[in-house]
Amino acid sequence: MLINIERTAFLEMNSLQKYKKLFFSTFELSACTFGGGFVIIPLMRKKFVEELGWIEEDEMMDLTAIAQSSPGAIAVNASILVGYHVAGFSGAMLTVLGTILPPLMIISIISMFYQAFRDNAIVNMVMAGMLCGVAAVICDVVINMAKTIFQKKRLLPVIVMLGSFVAVRFFSVNIIAIILVCGVIGAADTWHQGKMRKVGDKQ
Repeated sequence: MLINIERTAFLEMNSLQKYKKLFFSTFELSACTFGGGFVIIPLMRKKFVEELGWIEEDEMMDLTAIAQSSPGAIAVNASILVGYHVAGFSGAMLTVLGTILPPLMIISIISMFYQAFRDNAIVNMVMAGMLCGVAAVICDVVINMAKTIFQKKRLLPVIVMLGSFVAVRFFSVNIIAIILVCGVIGAADTWHQGKMRKVGDKQ
């Protein structure tokens, strides 16, 4: 219900308000994200799914899968997909800009004082502390997305998820191979489900 209300409010915004909200949302997320692209995914989920309600939970999972399996930085890939999904091509351009500007400005400033930052014990301790926070955020998104998979009450997604984890963690299978195999399984399952629906409609 809340998501529908938020989506209605978004549709009622004029174009300038939509683009402004989209840009500053991704700018804020990118400016406050430490720990790489994997960290921005749960923040995007919280912002666009839970807070703003512009994207459904299943849609966010699909966008995340595409962002992680596509070449390039995960944060940029995810921002392109989210922006395009919400406001088309212009939305994608705005979200990319909002995502790359904060790290570009921060890295430019840090590069001027790199030597002092590298040798500063306090900075090193802060970075070590951030790693703990990053690990917690990643664990949170894994748990929440796993809950969504289990709630579907279908065995295949659970088997694929657990099988992928075992293959990577215990057998060091190349992640590219995992992504390709999972993609093939997903495509085959989608085709099978579509075929079953057509058979059911005919009956």
